[in-house]
Amino acid sequence: MKKLLIVVDMQNDFIDGALGFAWAKDIYPYVLEQIKEYEKNDDEVIFTRDSHDENYLSSMEGKYLPVEHVIKGTDGWLFYGELEEISKKHHVFEKPTFGSVLLGEYLLKNKFETITLLGIVSNMCVISNAIVAKTAQPETRIIVDSKGSASFDLEMEAKAYAILENLHIDVI
Repeated sequence: MKKLLIVVDMQNDFIDGALGFAWAKDIYPYVLEQIKEYEKNDDEVIFTRDSHDENYLSSMEGKYLPVEHVIKGTDGWLFYGELEEISKKHHVFEKPTFGSVLLGEYLLKNKFETITLLGIVSNMCVISNAIVAKTAQPETRIIVDSKGSASFDLEMEAKAYAILENLHIDVI
C-alpha cells in the first residue's frame, strides 16, 4: 500500500505575499525534499490550494480575516517556487476554506498506509486537513510533520499540535 504526502497551501500569498511571514520560506527546502522523496518511492503526493473569489471580503472567512489573499488566478494564488510546476503532476484540491471536502471524498475512496501532512498554516489549514484525513481514514496513521509546517502564530501552532496529538494524530 502506498504512502501519501499532503502538501497544504504552499502558495505565494502565505509565504511572501499578503499573509506571508518571515519564517514561512524556511520550510520550503524541506517540503521540496519530502515531495521528491515521495515521488522517488512512487508514493502519492496531493496538494491543497486555498482558493478565494473576488468577493472574499464579504465571505464568512473574510469577515474574520479581512485580508484579501489567494484570489483565484493571481500570483498569490500560485504555489511557491518550483511547487507550481511540480503540482501539475499530482492531484490538486482547490478549497474555499480551511479543510477540503474534496480531499475527504478522495480519501474515503483511496486507502493509504500512512498519510503525512505539511505546509502552511499549521494551526489553520494543516490542522483542518489532518482532521479531514483522520475522519476519512480513522485506522490509518496520520502524521503532521512539524519540520515542514509553519504558522505566523507560534503559540497557536503549539496548541494546534497538542489538539492533533489528543486526536491520535502523530506530530513529528
